[in-house]
Amino acid sequence: MEPVLQVALDFVNLDRALRAAREAVRGGAEWVEAGTPLIKSEGLDAVRALRREFAAATIIADMKVMDAGRVETECAAKAGADVVHVLGAASDATIAECVEAARRYDARVNVDLVGLGSRERLVQRARQAEALGAAYVCVHTPIDLQMRAEAPFADLEAVAGAVGIPVAVAGGINSETAAEAVRAGAGIVIVGGAITKSPDAAAAAQTILQAMTTGASIETDLFKRGDEAGIAQVLKKTSAADVTEALHNAGAVEGLRPVVEGLRMAGRALTVWTYPGDWAKPVQAIDQAHEGEVLVIDAGGQGPAVWGEKATMSCLQRNLAGVVIDGAIRDVANIREMRFPAFARLITPVAGEPKGQGMIGVPVRVGGQYVRTGDWIVGDDDGVVVIPQEKAVEVANRAQAVVEREEREMAEIDGGSTLGKVSELMRWEQVRRRADGQGEGRS
Repeated sequence: MEPVLQVALDFVNLDRALRAAREAVRGGAEWVEAGTPLIKSEGLDAVRALRREFAAATIIADMKVMDAGRVETECAAKAGADVVHVLGAASDATIAECVEAARRYDARVNVDLVGLGSRERLVQRARQAEALGAAYVCVHTPIDLQMRAEAPFADLEAVAGAVGIPVAVAGGINSETAAEAVRAGAGIVIVGGAITKSPDAAAAAQTILQAMTTGASIETDLFKRGDEAGIAQVLKKTSAADVTEALHNAGAVEGLRPVVEGLRMAGRALTVWTYPGDWAKPVQAIDQAHEGEVLVIDAGGQGPAVWGEKATMSCLQRNLAGVVIDGAIRDVANIREMRFPAFARLITPVAGEPKGQGMIGVPVRVGGQYVRTGDWIVGDDDGVVVIPQEKAVEVANRAQAVVEREEREMAEIDGGSTLGKVSELMRWEQVRRRADGQGEGRS
């Protein structure tokens, strides 16, 4: 088959899903998927709505069937699905039941190989799915692995070479990688966020289709995930607020404020522990730091100042990314003129003395956060956030996903919606059991 573009509507809100689908179809997407979150939130009414609105499109229900294959497949097919997604981890009996039920309703089954582990296991299960009558198999890198910079293309090539049915691919595909997916053997290119999170989903779909048909990669700033080498570049496009959201609203350094407003800072930490007012180790650390690093100084949260104009000038000479001081700073007017990212708990005119006490490179605690040399630091007008180094790739990618989601939401608000409508606040209030045990009440 000629490669087709399938747009995955992984929303929890049908109205927003339909809005994105309309744009994507205008941009050339011919296959429209009710994603698993949408089906879990809205039920099969989401499939019915897509069938009514997009009569000429191929409608997919990403049911991720694991059991009760006949019933679930029949329900999806009766709702209007042309293709039903079944998990490859399901039993042979379940897959066979799905295939038989789908045939009765002129539908087809796509077996999703997500979570099966080794490449050898993927190839083996793909062959088994084909023998059981599946119309397609899908090589799928789940979002939680995408955030760790994993990609599906090597697995895709292996599976596509092992079966005679079309192979779908899903997992972080964008305009830079869509052509690579086709070259690796994809007959169905499934794209979610790179279309549905774009402020202009029609243009995004059109660009991805262009990449698929021409075989040329088309550069994009968003909708891609970095590896260890790309953390700094990813974090420079995010904010402290984005990072805290990626950390589940954790990681914020309390009580430190920017000395210079309007700047963003991101880099690895070089930590310094010193006594209040002793600026010897902070100054020595400047010469030990590598380009792009952030000095994180634990000065006991009090004055006198351990930092000033000359230390800042030295950081500029060394191309450091910024300084975070749980203590005092001075010469702030001159530092503001230099436009150097500096964060501190206190501003004072009183300078300390270089007594030489303290250590460089040891773990410190600043503003309630434990920081080690090598952890990542992000700062802006909202404050400072610490990312543990072992989670840096995942958190940076999740922070970029926050940026992507919010750009789409801002575009919807700019188009006449409101935050309340976009987020459906009342609908998603948590429901709790009442204290008297008499049913449920809103929290």
